[in-house]
Amino acid sequence: MKVRIGTDPARVGLIPAADVPTGMSLDVPTPDPPELQPALDPEEYDDVDVQGDEYRREELQEYLEEGAWERAFGEWAEHSDLGEREWAIVTDLELVRQFDFFWDDFADRVGYHAPGLPEDWKEREIHPDLDSWGTVSGINAGLTELGQVVSEVLKQEYIEWESAFDAPDDLPDF
Repeated sequence: MKVRIGTDPARVGLIPAADVPTGMSLDVPTPDPPELQPALDPEEYDDVDVQGDEYRREELQEYLEEGAWERAFGEWAEHSDLGEREWAIVTDLELVRQFDFFWDDFADRVGYHAPGLPEDWKEREIHPDLDSWGTVSGINAGLTELGQVVSEVLKQEYIEWESAFDAPDDLPDF
């Protein structure tokens, strides 16, 4: 399969699809996993809706420390669009420490809250290398993607318990 690149009709070319970059690779050391706070209620987050109250953070913390974090971070970094400059900002602001992961029994998944840079980043002057909305949104998107990968790795490769919620047999198919 060939992919068309460029928009100038005089310079448009076709290259094999396998040669089209689908993301960069971030070559940085794996940071320590975040320390999960067992007493934190995920309902405090604006972007999370969880039913239940057993978040199993102690077990998730063990899995993160036993290799889930390193595995997921490596998988994410392999395809991340963040560059070393953006990652340096994440590191300087200690954003990785602000991740939260928790069990969502109702949804039978590992939920997460990814940290992010605030909308008023410019007024607050939170980092000297933040210079554009593109950088801010790229960092926020990258951290959300990292949270998703960690969540998936935990669920697929580490979680052995069953969800306590049993859906009724008469739920409609959508």
